[in-house]
Amino acid sequence: MTTPHSIAAHLPLLRRYARALTGSQTSGDAYVAATLRALIASDEALDPDLPERVALYHVFYTIWTNGHVEPGPSDETGAAAKAQERLAALTPRGRQALLLTTVEGFSTAEAARIFGADVAAIEALVTEARAEIARQTHARVLIIEDEVLIAMDLRDIVSQLGHTVVATADTAARAVAAAGVHGPDLILADIHLADGSSGIEAVSEILSRVSVPVIFITAFPDRLLTGERPEPTFLIAKPYAEDTVRAAVSQALFFSSTAAM
Repeated sequence: MTTPHSIAAHLPLLRRYARALTGSQTSGDAYVAATLRALIASDEALDPDLPERVALYHVFYTIWTNGHVEPGPSDETGAAAKAQERLAALTPRGRQALLLTTVEGFSTAEAARIFGADVAAIEALVTEARAEIARQTHARVLIIEDEVLIAMDLRDIVSQLGHTVVATADTAARAVAAAGVHGPDLILADIHLADGSSGIEAVSEILSRVSVPVIFITAFPDRLLTGERPEPTFLIAKPYAEDTVRAAVSQALFFSSTAAM
């Protein structure tokens, strides 16, 4: 039986999805809040025939599609703010389908139920979205990861996407130094590093000097999904799926690339 407590367990992931979808934490949270208000007011109800998380995302999809939200002024800056300005010119249904089936981990059949569409339609949307994000510019990537095999795997994934890994770093100090030397366009970062230093602190120091999208890849996602601001737009839990990393890299570069458009 659905309870407020069980719904609350899904909210950190729904907030992550909403922010990635809209390009703004402010707008994403506004849509999540509207979803909860609709549930409380019984304007929308969780479908008892769907798994609870699928049903919750279906209600969010309905709210987002109908556009009944006035989020107010955005508190985003830099690439995220510029991405927000360009969302209307993109293909939002394709981006939703891609996020649901990769970053959020839903099957194609589950995404179809969230959309109220058939599986073939979702597959077509994902194909369209992949083609759209494949047109992103070549990126220089910094990997902050102390596990050698994971760093190598991430290097392979990034390289297969057509990007260049300019450096890997296993400590916060080396990460900051590498960022200063190479000026990466994207950072993939773990939280806990080889000498006990923090990937979060390394990223914070780097971002104090330059504006660059960051994807955290960690075994401890709850430490970043705290409800406090700011939260990372792109967060992947270990063990990760290759498709999830591919989608996050493409999405991160998609949002940041609008800054130059």
